[in-house]
Amino acid sequence: MTRVTGGPANAGKRLALVVGNSSYRFVPQLANPANDAKLIGLTLRSVGFELVGGDAQLDLDKAGFDQVIQAFSAQLQGADIGLFYYAGHGIQVGGSNYLVPVGANPVREADIDFQMIDLNLVLHQMQLANAHLNLVILDACRNNPFGGRGLRATSAGLA
Repeated sequence: MTRVTGGPANAGKRLALVVGNSSYRFVPQLANPANDAKLIGLTLRSVGFELVGGDAQLDLDKAGFDQVIQAFSAQLQGADIGLFYYAGHGIQVGGSNYLVPVGANPVREADIDFQMIDLNLVLHQMQLANAHLNLVILDACRNNPFGGRGLRATSAGLA
């Protein structure tokens, strides 16, 4: 008699970078992103994903965000599936989408390049890794937390 059990399908190497930013220092904090990222991380691990850093990455500043993206890029080489999940503040400036690290505090539009993460950086790294399938899930707050600071060139949420 053959026994059939449930579990992750054999899909080869699966790698995910899961980020949840809640504890912002200069804009309103968000209640859900850290909890959502933890749950997504647990769920992905249960279906066979390896997580960059071993778990969901929470409350990342710019340097920490850059480091995990670089680690994700290196580990993604040769993977079958790459998945990037982000929960937190996100804004659009000049047609580009930016993810907001917890320490971002731009006072002028030029600061965005130095203090935020351009989503195109993540997409480009995923493309270079040549995984068979790349997935991006953005659970970003759709307001502009910096709107009262003269950053009016931003649009609500991501595009």
